[in-house]
Amino acid sequence: IATVKVVPEMIDLNSSESRVNVAEINLDRIQAEYERQKLLFEKGVIAREEMDQSEADYKKALEELENAKDNYDIVRTGMSSKTAQYSNTQIRSTITGMILDVPVKVGNSVIQSNTFNEGTTIAVVADMNDMIFIGDLDETEVGRVHTGMPIKLSIGALEDYTFDAELEYISPKGKEESGAILFEIKAAAVIPDSVKIRAGYSANAEIVLARVEDTICVPENSIEFSGDSTFVYVLKSEKESKQDFEKRSIQIGLSDGIKVEVRKGLALGEKVRGNEIFDKK
Repeated sequence: IATVKVVPEMIDLNSSESRVNVAEINLDRIQAEYERQKLLFEKGVIAREEMDQSEADYKKALEELENAKDNYDIVRTGMSSKTAQYSNTQIRSTITGMILDVPVKVGNSVIQSNTFNEGTTIAVVADMNDMIFIGDLDETEVGRVHTGMPIKLSIGALEDYTFDAELEYISPKGKEESGAILFEIKAAAVIPDSVKIRAGYSANAEIVLARVEDTICVPENSIEFSGDSTFVYVLKSEKESKQDFEKRSIQIGLSDGIKVEVRKGLALGEKVRGNEIFDKK
């Protein structure tokens, strides 16, 4: 995604350079001692154990010098000869996806994340094949939904399409907005390959709480409510401009706010005052 040029801190640079110098001095001393011990061992003056100890000290000094040089290179350039392929100067994405935003420009200063700050965001990458709908649900409705429920998504920019989704997350804590308590929900959307979706689209979700098919339903405004009873006015006869209606008790079921399911009391083909009965919901 990007290449970062390391600008070393002078304190760290001086410290790492001093470590290299100390390691070289220490190596020279131990190497001289190793050479003397080697000659003495060849003449049979010292035991094998002393020779092995001297050789181990020499190898440790060599390793310390190499580590000091690598540390100096990392502080100065951001990479070392041993770990060039893992250099932190090359910024790579951890996922396969599309770059959505590059908030920095060439020449901007960036810092790495640590305990005290989040670091600099160099790019925002997203997998556009794994779309998530994020929305808010009112507290009066949150108790009626659960994860795994099917959702219908409608996107304002794509008026001719609706998309299936599955509810995956319901926030355990509500937040107050404009005097209402809302709970965040997330749903995994199923987007066909033929449709191009952009991140950040506004969308509305319709959660299906219950469903009935192949049932008689009537417009909700044609129903008369009286206590626990519901009635409609059914057309009995029609002569010229005069219509005769019969008040009939019905048993209703599900409602979507526009049409209401009629479970009992009406037959397919009958007409009620106001609108014709729909044969399907």
